Amino acid sequence: MLGKSQGVTSLTNLLKPTEARLPLNWSRSFPREPVCSCNRYLIEFLEVGGVLTLLEILGLEKIKEEAKKESIKLLQVIANSGRTYKELICESYGVRSIAEFLAKSKSEETQEEVQVLLDSLVHGNPKYQNQVYKGLIALLPCESPKAQQLSLQTIRTAQSIIGTTHPSIVDCVLKVLGTMHLEVQYEAIELIKDLVGYDVRQALLKGLVALLIPSVKETSKLQAKILSDPSVLQLAPSLPMFLQQAAAAKAIGVLARNDMSIAEELLYLHVVHGLMAAMGNMDHSNSQRLASLTLECFVQMFPLVAEHVRKGMGEELYQLFLVSAPSDGDSDSVVPLHTVPILERSTCRVDLATSCRRDCSGLGSSTRHFPVPFPALSVRLPTRPPPATSLCQAQLQVQTALAPQPGPPCSCPQSNAEDLYMKLDSIQADILAANKVNITKALRLHGGSYSMNILYGSHDSAQMAYLTHFEKEDVESKE
Repeated sequence: MLGKSQGVTSLTNLLKPTEARLPLNWSRSFPREPVCSCNRYLIEFLEVGGVLTLLEILGLEKIKEEAKKESIKLLQVIANSGRTYKELICESYGVRSIAEFLAKSKSEETQEEVQVLLDSLVHGNPKYQNQVYKGLIALLPCESPKAQQLSLQTIRTAQSIIGTTHPSIVDCVLKVLGTMHLEVQYEAIELIKDLVGYDVRQALLKGLVALLIPSVKETSKLQAKILSDPSVLQLAPSLPMFLQQAAAAKAIGVLARNDMSIAEELLYLHVVHGLMAAMGNMDHSNSQRLASLTLECFVQMFPLVAEHVRKGMGEELYQLFLVSAPSDGDSDSVVPLHTVPILERSTCRVDLATSCRRDCSGLGSSTRHFPVPFPALSVRLPTRPPPATSLCQAQLQVQTALAPQPGPPCSCPQSNAEDLYMKLDSIQADILAANKVNITKALRLHGGSYSMNILYGSHDSAQMAYLTHFEKEDVESKE
């Protein structure tokens, strides 16, 4: 067997953690080609404890960040050499050392290199991929926003590879929603969208709804700490509990718009009550705004929700929330969408399936999308459209008809949801915060068939069974 080369021995001695100074870019001195039987340099480096040395470097405070970055790059070379070498890194407690370094590193460039390494360790490493997955989850409570963002991104990749979830992931992801960094919040919501497809779906949805109404005990505890220090009194609206509330309202809206079955399940979890309570939180305007937009989504999707929200808010407040333009006295006829000729439909610059053009009343056009059509989805055309003599003339006619014109507002519901929080007074906010809206009870009282007619407009056995499951669960919880 060939003996150890002097070059590898010198390199290993140079990398000893006892050295106070390391040369930069020393990872380039190591061969980067895939391992093979003749790659004795890699084998010799590992035999003299190269992996342990590189991992120990990551935890030393005296070594500069740039040298630690080079150590990460060399670990990437080793990990990319094959499954055996990935397992060697993991067996050397590498996941823990790498994760801790990601959380403590102050360089975003270095943190991105660590993400590349962790991503490599989770691919093609079935023996230790769960260890990497758990290490990524353990990173979520760390104080580094960049580390949280990168961890969330890598967890999504690991989740699709592993196929199962860890029980602690729900609490960890929900806590991340309390961040003030929007890029972290975005990645958390993207992960939540993935997780609802796994066995933690029910726990995740329950957790999101629970965040809409912060615990009075926890809120008063946080408030007391702030009041004790006048220098941070101005930070009261940005309490983590309220940040979680706003992010939960946003996440619920995203989930409901993407999947009708999730929206139905949320109804049985009392989401409408929670959203209205969040709208009444005068201490955090972003919670009010996002909860209002999400509630608008449910109102547009389910007539039963619109009916109960109207009753819970009262007519005056409901008119502030969602204003429906009168259809009487219109000078133009409102033509249902399904009666518009195919030629004209193809030239309309609106989403024919999910949205409607709102150019009236000075509100501009809306691009907010819902999984179901509006109840009165329509476009405005002249009472007697002139016959089209050519394709160009027909297109011109439709474009002219769809262009914003002065006159009475159209029959489409006009929403003030996004700006409602600026118009609320304290009494109206109290009405929302103390609302007693219970959609679940209404569905249960009217029976499953009524629920199906309200929610779908047709009977579907699979969906009926799905709703019945949550009706029974709600009854059991009340008992």
